[in-house]
Amino acid sequence: MNKTLNILSAGQHEADAATGRVLQLPNDADPREADLTGVTRIELHFPKFTDGRAYSQAFLLRRRLGFTGDIRATGDVLIDQLVQMQRTGFTSAVLKEGKDVAEAQRQFERFVDFYQGDAVQPAPHFVRAEA
Repeated sequence: MNKTLNILSAGQHEADAATGRVLQLPNDADPREADLTGVTRIELHFPKFTDGRAYSQAFLLRRRLGFTGDIRATGDVLIDQLVQMQRTGFTSAVLKEGKDVAEAQRQFERFVDFYQGDAVQPAPHFVRAEA
């Protein structure tokens, strides 16, 4: 799998000084109603690892609204969520405190390809195989 997700520790996120406008979108907000003018990064928060609304928001932002900036996952971000985050359009994720960034990177070696299309690679595997 071509890993495009930038994985950050909680400390790296705090030290990251964003250039441009950062939008923190609440879980109950509709991304289609957000003013994305000049926004370079959108932070989507996972209050619990079982709350998947941010996946839908990321997919809407990336595929339907054509947002090309950084979509960052914050909150209760666990290692086993990272591959799905990338597939739905996230470009960076801040790991929950105490999680190992190196271990998180290895998650992408476990899943090399997917049959279905996604936000990053819209064409399904059988179409890519024919090309």
